[in-house]
Parts: sequence; C-alpha cells; structure tokens
Amino acid sequence: MSAEPKTRILIVEDDPGLQRQLKWALDGFEVECAENRADAVAAARRFEPAVVLQDLGLPPDPDGVEEGFATITELLRVLPTMKIIVVTGREGREHALRAIRLGAYDFCQKPVDMPVLEHIIDRARRIHELEHENRQLAESRPANALDGVVGASEPMMKVCRLVRKLAPTQATVLLLGESGTGKERLAQALHALSGRAAQPMVAINCAAIPETLLESELFGYERGAFTGAVKQTRGKIEIADGGTLFLDEIGDMPLALQAKLLRFLQERVIERLGGRDLISVDVRIIAATHRDLKVAIAEKLFREDLFYRISEVTVNIPPLRERGADAVLIANFLLQAACRRHGKPFLKLAPDAIAAIEQYPWPGNVRELENRVNAAAIMVESKTVTAEDLSLEPPAEDAGNSLSLRDARRHAENAAVERALAVTGGNISKAAELLGVTRPTLYEILERTSATLAK
Repeated sequence: MSAEPKTRILIVEDDPGLQRQLKWALDGFEVECAENRADAVAAARRFEPAVVLQDLGLPPDPDGVEEGFATITELLRVLPTMKIIVVTGREGREHALRAIRLGAYDFCQKPVDMPVLEHIIDRARRIHELEHENRQLAESRPANALDGVVGASEPMMKVCRLVRKLAPTQATVLLLGESGTGKERLAQALHALSGRAAQPMVAINCAAIPETLLESELFGYERGAFTGAVKQTRGKIEIADGGTLFLDEIGDMPLALQAKLLRFLQERVIERLGGRDLISVDVRIIAATHRDLKVAIAEKLFREDLFYRISEVTVNIPPLRERGADAVLIANFLLQAACRRHGKPFLKLAPDAIAAIEQYPWPGNVRELENRVNAAAIMVESKTVTAEDLSLEPPAEDAGNSLSLRDARRHAENAAVERALAVTGGNISKAAELLGVTRPTLYEILERTSATLAK
C-alpha cells in the first residue's frame, strides 16, 4: 500500500538561516525553497505547491515590501489555487492586510511561533484539499436538478430531501417562503425530477399580470371573446397539458379568479373565454407565495377551500438568515459563476467580506446576495472581494483575524466542516472521510458548533 503523498510547501525567503529553520520544522512536508521572485515563480511552475510561505522583503529590495507584493501577484497568476501565507517582520498589519487583498490566504508575523504557523498551514492545506475535491466532483458528477440549490445547512438539506421525495408523485405542492428564497428554482426541480419532465413546465406570476388579463392568460380565449381577440388562443393551463403549471405568488390572485381555479382543480376541465366547449387538461399544480395564506383567509382575501386544494403538501423554505453558513457558500458559488459569465479571473472573498456576509441579515435573501456579488465581480479590480465591494459594513470585530490560537483553531475547524459538508452534499460519512476524522468525532464537532451558536 503506497504512502499518502506529502503536502508540498514552497518557502520564499532570502534569509538562509530562516530557510533552514522552517525546513527543519516542516519535516513532515515536501519542502522547496526560493530566494527571490524569479526563483519562486519557476519553483511554482515546476513544484506546484499547495502552500507557500513568503516573506515580503525580497531582493533586490529586501528592506521594502513592493517586491513581495509583486511576487504574490505573479505566483497567483501562475497557480491561482495555491494558498500563500505571508511571513513578515514588518510592524503593523497594513502590509499583511494588503497582501490578503492581493490574494494571500493568511499571514504570520516574525519571530515565527511554530505552533501558530503549523496551525495556519494545516488550515490552508485542508482548504486547498477541499477545494480540489470540490472541483473534481463538479467536473465528474452528472447534472442534477438540485445542483443550483446551494447549501449545507440542515434546514436547506431537509427541504432538498423533501423535494426529492415529492417530485415523483402527483401531489399538489405549495412552496412557502420570503421573496428571493428560491421558490421558482425548487419548483423547477420538482418538475425536472418528476415523470412529467419531458413535458413543458409553464410558469405564471399571479402578481405581475393585471387582474383584467390574468383570466385570459390562465384559461385562454376564443376569437371575438373581447375587443382585440382576433384569434383563438390557448391559456397557460392548456399549454401545460401533460406537464406542470407553476402558479407563482398565488396569494395575490383575485378572489373571483380563485373560484374558477378551484373549479378547475376539482374537475380538471377548463372553458376558454367566449367558448362553450369543456377541455380536459392533465396538469400538475405547483403553487408558491411569500404571503401568510392563513392570515389572508382570516382577512377574506384568500379562499380556504382553495388553500386546501393547493396545499396537499407544503414546503417551507427558510430565509437565508436562518441557514447558518449557507450565505458564504452561496456567495462563493455565485462569485465564481459571475466570473465565468463576465470573463473575469478567479476571485476570492476577503476575510472581512466573509464575516460581513455571515453577520448581515439578508432581507432580500438569495436574490439580494446574487445582486451584490454580481456587481462586485464586475467592478472589483483586485484578486479579492471585500465587504466594501459588496456594499456591506465590515464587522466591528473580525474573528477570522484573531491571533488567539484557540479562536483560530475553532474558526478553522468550523470552516473545514462547513466546506466538507458542502462538497459532499451533507453526507456525514463522506465529510468525515474528507476531514480525516471518524463519524462520531464529526457529530461531536457539529453538536459543539450548534451549542456555540445557540449561546
């Protein structure tokens, strides 16, 4: 049985003594050294390290920092997936933070505290491995109807499991959730995973069409039924025959039209406006709304009998603020999608952006997050997207930049677990295997994380 390959680390440092010290301390890794930018770039091309330890003061300007910044930029251009840890003795954190904005992963100050540096390296190594595994999975797995639903939180995993269970049935499904939570995406998944997938899915937004036109849009009309009806036209219900009809924002449907929709749901026949023929239609109904329909029923704005007809099964979609770390996972997914769409190079979220995303309540949910990320991807000029680029207030205290070893370990552990669950689609066994721990240990970590968040 072959031994597991060692993680490759490149040390970019012009001090021979510190080179030897770091190389000796990192004997569990495969290590190479470089003294300047040219040697570092050549080594990166040949050696393809997962992690780089780099000083900012490099020749020909060992007393400055600009050569170090230029080296970071060039190394990431050669190998964007590597994790650069800046090791610097310069006073103040402004240089380290500038390096992170250029794309560096983290920093450690001189004199080097080896336990702290080893922890940062281990965290970088784990993230590098998870990202590599994620790319492999994305390239190898077949397309799935739920691929566009990103999340590893238990509330969203529960929704996805329910969607998979409901999709093959003929049940009428009511999707409830705030605006921007992805109701239409889940409706598409219900259709794509059903036996009706080869037939059309027809969507109509009941809030976007004027009341005077909504009936003709749903049921169609005969020639001469009203002024301007110059030809026979099928409605959305008839067009969806054999497939799925998605009634978005059904809570905004006028009461008079609710009665006609109820009749169709009971009898499965329609009459076009101006017509007399009864037309049988075989269609599955999926409805969605952001409104509280029980309140609407109490206020006489929605029919109770229609409510029970459209809600054979109800799926409650949690808002983004109740989905834990999903906001960061979704932001990363949307950021890379935006980069591909706009022909931009690979971008990363800066630590302050991650913290700001986690703390912001997201009243507009995923739709708001997508708008902010897309705008940032277009406008940003550096390698990283900051909180400012997302038009978010940076957090008062960025726990991710804490120098406390205990805090660093906790945050690294939580981040690694979240990413492993995201990569494996919430599969505990596979996530534990990726993390190199047993299933009971992973359950303990998850329980500890939940207890911390509950405080």
